[in-house]
Amino acid sequence: MVKVAPSVLSADFAELKKDLDSIKNCGADWIHYDVMDGHFVPNISFGYSILNDISQVTDLYLDVHLMIENPMKYVDEFIKAHASSITAHIEAFSNEQDIRAFIQHVHHHGVNVGLSIKPATPVDTLIPYLDDLDLVLVMSVEPGFGGQKFQEQAISKIEQLDQLRQERSYLIEVDGGINATTGMLCRQAGADVLVAGSYVFQAENRKEAIESLK
Repeated sequence: MVKVAPSVLSADFAELKKDLDSIKNCGADWIHYDVMDGHFVPNISFGYSILNDISQVTDLYLDVHLMIENPMKYVDEFIKAHASSITAHIEAFSNEQDIRAFIQHVHHHGVNVGLSIKPATPVDTLIPYLDDLDLVLVMSVEPGFGGQKFQEQAISKIEQLDQLRQERSYLIEVDGGINATTGMLCRQAGADVLVAGSYVFQAENRKEAIESLK
């Protein structure tokens, strides 16, 4: 069964622990934690200190998505803040050596590691690294803002990644515009993890929303 990872970006931060308890009780598997720096993407969210606070009040898997320039500069802080997995954008690196160094560094600290691609980035850019990844994150919207419409070219990317992992074990995650309809398309294409923000946190019935994704 697919895992559901509500994006904490859509939570009510005045009632954060209450919201985290709510999504766990409603069947969420992971917490998706979007980090934005105002440079790599045109928005700012939050950093490692809030992640550390979250880690003290939930036992859900903490799925960190770095939408930042120079991921290596800050990765140790997210490791210390108890990230379960850390995913960086392949577009944030300037060369293959830096990508491999990032993957090895995160794994060395016992944390799962992923790479993400924007809608315009082809799956082929990931192929050299797939053997070493725990997760691949397909962005089905432009990263940086919630509430965007799902871009259907993500489906062919999921299918391609599913075909490429015949002898590999990475998870395929999808983020952006996920609801019951688009979630079903992603599941059918081979996705393992669905990230949903407003669809879960703003639902009248969060349990039903999460179940509709599964």
